Amino acid sequence: MSDHPHGGHADFQPVSGFVLPRFAGIPTFMRLPHIPLDDPRLAQVQVGLIGAPWDGGTTNRPGPRHGPRQLRDASTMIRAQHGITGLRPFEALNCADLGDVAPNPADVQDSLRRMTEFYAQVKAAGIIPLTAGGDHLCTLPILRALAEGRSAENRLGMIHFDSHTDLYHSYFGGQMYTHGTPFRRAVEEELLDPKRVCMIGIRGTAYDNEDRDFAKSVGIRVIPIEEFHARGVADVMEEARAIAGQGDTYVSYDIDFVDPAYAPGTGTPEVGGPTSWQALECARGLAGVKIVGADLVEVSPPFDPSGATAYLGVSLMFEMLCAIVTAQI
Repeated sequence: MSDHPHGGHADFQPVSGFVLPRFAGIPTFMRLPHIPLDDPRLAQVQVGLIGAPWDGGTTNRPGPRHGPRQLRDASTMIRAQHGITGLRPFEALNCADLGDVAPNPADVQDSLRRMTEFYAQVKAAGIIPLTAGGDHLCTLPILRALAEGRSAENRLGMIHFDSHTDLYHSYFGGQMYTHGTPFRRAVEEELLDPKRVCMIGIRGTAYDNEDRDFAKSVGIRVIPIEEFHARGVADVMEEARAIAGQGDTYVSYDIDFVDPAYAPGTGTPEVGGPTSWQALECARGLAGVKIVGADLVEVSPPFDPSGATAYLGVSLMFEMLCAIVTAQI
């Protein structure tokens, strides 16, 4: 990011609802300009909002492949200024909608390769990616691209909000790439420093203890929902920031972290989670973390007829954007 001057350029400001009604125009993320990877203006972009419309890792209720389109539409309601802090992120950094990764819905491995190649271009341009998924397997190729060329001492940390660890070894007798396995692969491939990984909100019934045992064996900190509720957001996020430390950190936010009373539009809901307010508080608690990439995954429009899940999703993306900006300015 050192190659980019700070301060959002006028060409990268979102369209105001005072100029064009929010129900009008072609929807882009947060009404930002659409700048594809072959656009000469890419060199000026500092934060890129990206859609990953793929759910080839889903093992139960499908639908997150349609998430980015619904999230884009919902994001037209996002305005330019944070309602509490007053931060105006689009005036601080140049932000743009970089479009969608083009997956291959018939081939998991080809889709993973396509996503890695896409994010490698984003990384090469010095852009911090903020992604709308897609299922949680989408995070693995993003991590592969961001981790490329890093030394063992400079591996990524991660703060992970979810009701599931996604640390299982495999599904269905040896299927290694599902939305329940991305972070097992990420640790095995040495994309993440497990001692700088914190997983928050884990709950629900389980197949067995395999995922928790693996987390313990490599030093991943798992904060189950009982502990989250007992301690409160501020205390939990203080620990998460301490675990991430001063190093480069990825943030992965599964919408099923939130209780399904507030976010029903997801494939694997788990009751007993945080409220929408607590979900926003958690994202605000990322301020100070050196975020080099983030995602919001597992929004499934077929289970979100009211659109409330998508609106919460893009509100969380805006909070993560503000945390990214805070670390950069």
